[in-house]
Amino acid sequence: MASLEYLAAYVAVLDNGSLTAAARRLGRSVQSISRAVTALEQELGVTLIARTTRHIRPTAAGLRLADRLRAILLDIANAQTEAVDEAMRLAGSVRIGVSTLFGPEYVLPILAGFLQRHPNISLEVMAADRHVDLASEKLDLAIRIGKLAEHSLVARRLGKLRRVIFAAPGYLALRGRPSKPQHLRDHDCILRLAPGEAERWSLRLGHVEVRGRLRSDSASARNRAAEMGLGIGMAPLYQVRALIDAGQLELVLTEFEPPTIPVHMVWLEGALPRRVRAVVDVLAARLSVAGL
Repeated sequence: MASLEYLAAYVAVLDNGSLTAAARRLGRSVQSISRAVTALEQELGVTLIARTTRHIRPTAAGLRLADRLRAILLDIANAQTEAVDEAMRLAGSVRIGVSTLFGPEYVLPILAGFLQRHPNISLEVMAADRHVDLASEKLDLAIRIGKLAEHSLVARRLGKLRRVIFAAPGYLALRGRPSKPQHLRDHDCILRLAPGEAERWSLRLGHVEVRGRLRSDSASARNRAAEMGLGIGMAPLYQVRALIDAGQLELVLTEFEPPTIPVHMVWLEGALPRRVRAVVDVLAARLSVAGL
């Protein structure tokens, strides 16, 4: 039977897109990750990843295996977390900052289970679309999406978010489907409302100037505007996945997708109380296998 180490390494390669990224996530060498995947393929007698000099691509069998393994690895992470929780007997309050969309989708379900296991713990969740100051807001920790600017914070990387470009079918039927980044100049793009926000999007092969008649500081408002056919939007995939699956939005320019966005958990320097450390550990364990 394949070892848990081999299985976790294989899923990490697919979820992170490369051997190097998987090694970084698991804190191991690239060589050890490569050996683990090769050993798994040899043990199963099937090719799981088609390798080229620059890319890796899972085979059909590899994709099916990974889908099954993610649920299994999540169950194992849950079991380990529950064992640790039982021993700690935590009490007190933890205040955590999250984004308005990512928090309810990924963080709150984990925190709900945490509260059920710890009846003497209370949580305060502050949701905002901006990066708040941990000290002034008296936050024990926060989930940060994007590049980290504060060097005084301790950070733990959780993963990365795929970003996509999309529009409503009606808009594309009326205005045409862009096939090159330059075509965005001829479209209405839905833009962020932020101080100093440049009217350009960073895509895989460089920057493109964009314009639009609608701006908003709300991610949900921007995505809703795209759904209503008001223009072409850009957002992390998780925000619009349901709309895409339902056919209300369609992906465009998939070969030119913007760079992924890192996701970190951050807290102020210094020793963490046990109750806060427990929240950090459970979020890290669960979100790292969530397929962000």
